[in-house]
Amino acid sequence: MADSPAPSLQFFDRFAGHEQVVLASDPDSGLRAIIALHSTALGPALGGTRFHAYPDDAAALDDVLALSRAMSYKNALAGLPHGGGKAVILGDPRSIKTEALLEAYGRAVDSLAGRYYTACDVGTFVADMDVISRTTSYVTGRSEGNGGSGDSSLLTALGVFRGMQACAQHRWGSDDLTGRRVAISGVGKVGHRLVTHVLDAGASVVIFDVDRAAIDVVLAAHPDVDVAATEADLVGRPGIDIYSPNALGGALNDDSVAALGASVVCGGANNQLAHPGVEQQLADRGIAYAPDYLVNSGGVIQVADEMHGFDLERARARTMGIYDITLDVLRLADAEGIPPAQAADRLAEARIATGLSGSD
Repeated sequence: MADSPAPSLQFFDRFAGHEQVVLASDPDSGLRAIIALHSTALGPALGGTRFHAYPDDAAALDDVLALSRAMSYKNALAGLPHGGGKAVILGDPRSIKTEALLEAYGRAVDSLAGRYYTACDVGTFVADMDVISRTTSYVTGRSEGNGGSGDSSLLTALGVFRGMQACAQHRWGSDDLTGRRVAISGVGKVGHRLVTHVLDAGASVVIFDVDRAAIDVVLAAHPDVDVAATEADLVGRPGIDIYSPNALGGALNDDSVAALGASVVCGGANNQLAHPGVEQQLADRGIAYAPDYLVNSGGVIQVADEMHGFDLERARARTMGIYDITLDVLRLADAEGIPPAQAADRLAEARIATGLSGSD
């Protein structure tokens, strides 16, 4: 019998820079998942599990590869002794998520023997991490009653807010947001908390979300918040100082950057840049961009702290430091004449290359 043809180099090029990519399935529960480990140079990979109905398998693979790479950079800049990994479970969580499926997924994580620790992401919640922990110990972001730190959106939102303050300091010479107008896209777990931080800081807020229920929850707590009719209305609305994308990735594309009225972009969504070159478009327009994986690292700081016996004040103090790191990145970008996204990448890549996290 003839040998099967070897995979082409083009096939492997798709995974360039990644240490390991695992396909996991369980026919009994319906589990179909991909786990991607980008780097373990700084320690075991840490990153959440996204549960999403992708249009096809290729889209899921592209997403997990991009997300896992971003986690390597995020953990490095946050000074954590962790590499980057991410997982996606394919399917609509509203219809296929079961305890049996989550337990099967936990077994898949466990098979990596500690090279990857998982946590919450879009479509997964603290209660899901509790179920996953039945079949693996390599899980964080569990409930407080199950020895965990609870909802990681708490510190994710704080970190984005601190990044926003740093951007204001860099752009306007003061981190006081009083009187500023902030457009927040996506008001789910993180966005809702961010609305509260921004309002408490004296700014006014306009929001948009494709989920009307999420908008209604915000309005119930903050009835004075304005609501945009569409994402395009939010992006191009006059008088906006800061645009904050907090939904799924790709919010910053050719069209949205051209229409953007804000002079600062700082949000919690992952992979906000739709394609390479968008970061330069932002810079060319004089828009200060806070790299997403830098300012949204409060969540991973929280779940990483859980591994050592969660201490909220310790995790909060490290999250507050996102302000200083954001200023460092913006100043480096100015000094070297490069977009902030490139400056952040350089700092992260240097830490990964030397195998040293900021905590070393």
